[in-house]
Amino acid sequence: MLQLDPARTALVLIEYQNEFTSDGGVLHGAVSAVMDKTGMLPRTVALVEAARAAGVTVMHAPITFAPGYGELSRHPYGILKGVVEGNAFVKGTWGAAIVDDLAPADGDIVIEGKRGLDTFASTNLDFILRGRGIDTVILGGFLTNCCVESTMRSAYENGYRVITLTDCTAATSAEEHDNAIAYDYPMFSLPMESAAVADALK
Repeated sequence: MLQLDPARTALVLIEYQNEFTSDGGVLHGAVSAVMDKTGMLPRTVALVEAARAAGVTVMHAPITFAPGYGELSRHPYGILKGVVEGNAFVKGTWGAAIVDDLAPADGDIVIEGKRGLDTFASTNLDFILRGRGIDTVILGGFLTNCCVESTMRSAYENGYRVITLTDCTAATSAEEHDNAIAYDYPMFSLPMESAAVADALK
């Protein structure tokens, strides 16, 4: 039975922003089927409540860009090309805002500077984790096989114990979601359902 020390644990919520989570978001239609399948939003809300009550550090990792996407290459490709073409995650817009259900509470930390897939790459995440003496990170968010997976791999490489939330993630297809959890997550993390993580915090 896994036991988690809340004082040494952080829950990192990756891109729970309206572009993904909410009707009208640029990318919501692409992920809504998997969100519904996993029940990720209500399950994340429940876990966040349990984590806060236990004293876990809750961290939000939104991705945002200035209008015009000057932070990116002039010729983006892959997933970031779709972000630019959809005019998604622009600072100060409704789409870039964290969904109301998971709005940061007093004591939560909002990670600054996420501009790409790996939450560690361009942010203050590692600095904050080490400064707080955290050795275990719990990851949920979007996309299962993209930003969550990239962050998982870096957390593993950086020496953290990594837990990935199999029912608090979503991808643009069930196949991509299931494949990442079945084949990639076990190599770099402990894949778990949110209820089991909540139990480990008691």
